[in-house]
Amino acid sequence: MSDNQNPNAEFIWSVADLLRGDFKRSQYGRIILPFTLLRRMECVLAPTKQAVLDLHQAMGENALEILLLTAAKQAFYNTSSMTLGKLGERGTLDNLNHYLKSFSANAYQIFDYFNFAEFAAQLNDADLLYQVVNKFREMDLSPQTLSNHDMGLMFEELIRRFAESSNETAGEHFTPRDIVRLTTALVIMEDDKVNGQSKGIIRTIYDPTAGTGGFLSSGSEYIHSIHPTASIKVFGQELNPESYAICKGDMLIKGQEIENLKLGNTLSNDQLPNQRFDYMLSNPPFGVDWKKVEKVIKDEHELKGMMGRFGAGLPRVSDGSLLFLMHLLAKMHPQDGETSRIGIILNGSPLFTGGAGSGESEIRRYVLENDLLEGIIALPNDMFYNTGIATYIWILSNHKIAERKDKVLLVDATNDYNKMRKSLGNKRNVLSEEQINTLVRLYDAFTPSAKAKIFATTAFGYRRITVERPLRLSVQFTAAKVANLRTAEIPPKLAAKHLLFIAKVEQLHDAIGETQYDDFNAFEPLLKAACKKCDIKLDAWERKQLLDAITWKNPTAEKVIKKLYEEVELSKLYGFYDYSGKGSYNFVEYEADSDLRDYENVPLCEDIETYFQREVLPHVPEAWIDSTKRDAKDKQIGIIGYEIPFNRHFYQYSPPRALEAIDADLATVSDEIMAMLKEIGAK
Repeated sequence: MSDNQNPNAEFIWSVADLLRGDFKRSQYGRIILPFTLLRRMECVLAPTKQAVLDLHQAMGENALEILLLTAAKQAFYNTSSMTLGKLGERGTLDNLNHYLKSFSANAYQIFDYFNFAEFAAQLNDADLLYQVVNKFREMDLSPQTLSNHDMGLMFEELIRRFAESSNETAGEHFTPRDIVRLTTALVIMEDDKVNGQSKGIIRTIYDPTAGTGGFLSSGSEYIHSIHPTASIKVFGQELNPESYAICKGDMLIKGQEIENLKLGNTLSNDQLPNQRFDYMLSNPPFGVDWKKVEKVIKDEHELKGMMGRFGAGLPRVSDGSLLFLMHLLAKMHPQDGETSRIGIILNGSPLFTGGAGSGESEIRRYVLENDLLEGIIALPNDMFYNTGIATYIWILSNHKIAERKDKVLLVDATNDYNKMRKSLGNKRNVLSEEQINTLVRLYDAFTPSAKAKIFATTAFGYRRITVERPLRLSVQFTAAKVANLRTAEIPPKLAAKHLLFIAKVEQLHDAIGETQYDDFNAFEPLLKAACKKCDIKLDAWERKQLLDAITWKNPTAEKVIKKLYEEVELSKLYGFYDYSGKGSYNFVEYEADSDLRDYENVPLCEDIETYFQREVLPHVPEAWIDSTKRDAKDKQIGIIGYEIPFNRHFYQYSPPRALEAIDADLATVSDEIMAMLKEIGAK
């Protein structure tokens, strides 16, 4: 909505002219929004005001709230005879405070969260309170003049102006309306397909990071545009008291049940724990850590598992975006019940952060293996007030239509934007209505194109195998190495033990001599024999200290044997090689060299042995797959991971400029510099 489309908002915002100079621009909304709400509420209560006053006078402070609400015929009431028109020029502040405190608790709470009393006092100190009151008392905001819908649109317009005037923090609590409209349309588009069947339809909308209520308002408007008679109930929770007050005031104006809006941290204190919703929309903060609520969330993860919200996994503490995603998944209807759809805006890291087995990967695994992810839309950069980073809209559903089953649609909308004439904070780009409609049609068509690609859900999965190579050691006692051991830095508490250890080493040095062995397997029996001969026993610490000092890795040395077997179940691809040495052993397993350890991500659709033989063995013939590294869930070799490399799928190669062109540019610049130097020399 442009500024010119709402003259009422324009008129109300003109109050800012009175505030200029005495208040910061970012504070205008904290005064204008609650005054607008106050004027609307007294206009709504005007027809029944006398009935409420009569009842209150008759029953005094003992009047039951239910009776007062009945008399007011609204979800709130006021027991004061005061109005903005009766506050008077003298004692305006005291009268205003008394008037506010006479509202029912649910309404007064909104002004309290606005911190309205403090701003009213500042207005009074600046000798502006009565002037502002006079401005608002003249406005006709009665339901007969402005319907709830129109009043809601006007209040939203004021909220937008407030957010944009304080753009340094707006992005934390206010989602740009073009993004809200696109996300809402993508999530609720399925309701379009039952258009004309609105009778008796009930829809619930939820936003766990409600902010100023943009998603709740837009969702309601969208459904009403399809089903004019539908009953819509909105639910939300917000952490910031001021944003909560704006959201609650907006919903109060629109006639919503404001008891469904909660204040508090959604992650640590879910105040709608047993609710399930039809549509969920959210723009959680990007990359914000969850250290403050770490204990509560970890407790829920460990104690409740999949019965709680965070059973699938926990992301790293430095970024809680995926916690909000899991919270929303827990609010879906059961899969054998009604349809739930989610639209959540995330930055790029939830697509790929975390390797196989990490919390992030396990969350993606849960989402994809349960076929909950329907599509992801990459937005243009510079779309938000407080950041210019890449962002994505994730669309999830518990009842995907048949053609979308086990598939995910990726849409690249990074080039679909118009430049703003004047940037607002970091927001420099905007989506037009036409661009929004085009993207919604593209998403709905579910047809591959240059901007839309369809993948199987398994295409994003891989099995991470550990590739080992044999350890090859040479070993030799020398006087220098013994001297190094003698002078090594040892913790004071081990000083006495170290002296005894050095005495043992010197005895073994004398017994074994200084011959170099390039087969550690042959050296081991010599060491054992020397220990027996000298009556020496080496504990684990001593043995490690000794071998660290006298061995070194040598690529030409023999492989170090770890264990011999008579029978094995796995082949040499897993490190079990044929053996024809001593005894009845037929197979040998070698020690792995940790410095040569590597990892391979094998696509889920491919056999790991085939992949290993094709991609690894031709380059590293001695390598094998560590069969002990298995997935915790399916117990198969290799740990399953999931990532969505969005940009890789839409990357387009741009060849570099020709060398001749670059040389020509350099020559031009050189000529310009030389010409400038000549001009300077001539002066």
